[in-house]
Amino acid sequence: MADPQPHAHPNRHWRWAVGLSLALHLAAVGLFISASNQAMRDRAPPKEDTVLTMVVVPPTEPPAEPPPAPPARVPPPAPVPRPDLPAPRAPEPAAAPLPGRAYMDAPPAPSAQEWALAATYTLKNSKRYRHSWGQQVRSLMGTAHEGPEQGTVRFRIEIAPDGSLARLDTLWTTSAAVEQRARQAVQQMPPLPPTPNGKPLIFEKTITFDAWTADAPPLYKNDCNPDPVQHGNRFVWDGRSAQVVGEQAVAEQLDPEAYAECLKQLPKDSIEAEAASDERQQKQWASPTLGR
Repeated sequence: MADPQPHAHPNRHWRWAVGLSLALHLAAVGLFISASNQAMRDRAPPKEDTVLTMVVVPPTEPPAEPPPAPPARVPPPAPVPRPDLPAPRAPEPAAAPLPGRAYMDAPPAPSAQEWALAATYTLKNSKRYRHSWGQQVRSLMGTAHEGPEQGTVRFRIEIAPDGSLARLDTLWTTSAAVEQRARQAVQQMPPLPPTPNGKPLIFEKTITFDAWTADAPPLYKNDCNPDPVQHGNRFVWDGRSAQVVGEQAVAEQLDPEAYAECLKQLPKDSIEAEAASDERQQKQWASPTLGR
């Protein structure tokens, strides 16, 4: 008669024992290898970071050549003294500036050489003579200070052919004190040279006596060109006489030879004259609507 509960096979317990033993050995070997690697990492020296340094060497430039020596300047010839020119006056000591007030020193009076050149310049109604006259008057008026004693006066002047003052009329003024000071300066002027063309010289001149305005030298480069024609209404008619259209005025042109001779006597313009001309044109032609 067979047993109702058969016994387990002995090979099954053996296989479980062998597997468990292998697993324990593999785990022990893994732990040993891990501990060995950790010990080797601990004994190894620490790694140092490597720093690379780049040195940039600037390119060498060839030595610069020394600048050329400036050309030697030839001094202008000394002016020949003339008895008909005004003797140069010693400059008066400038008045001490008042504290807290603007002022402008008087410009230097024209030298004997400048008067000699002005006495021979015939273009544009003796422009150079007229400018020297105004500079002489302003120089004698002294230092201008900010305040009620400053102002502007405009004269109508007539110079006789021998250089003497023939007539002095006041056209308008903004200050009676400035007008009086200017007239005193005219009376103190030294004898002037004869007019350039040997005829009476009649002109108008504005003298400004304040702490901001300086009389800039005139511009001469356009003096050989004819004056622009003053255009009027050629179709004007009184309603009774015969209706006639006037002729178109044309400016007179110099022939090439006369123009070339005229250019020879033009003086060289200064930077101050160029700047003053540009400023006058800017004020004359600037639009009041620009920049708004």
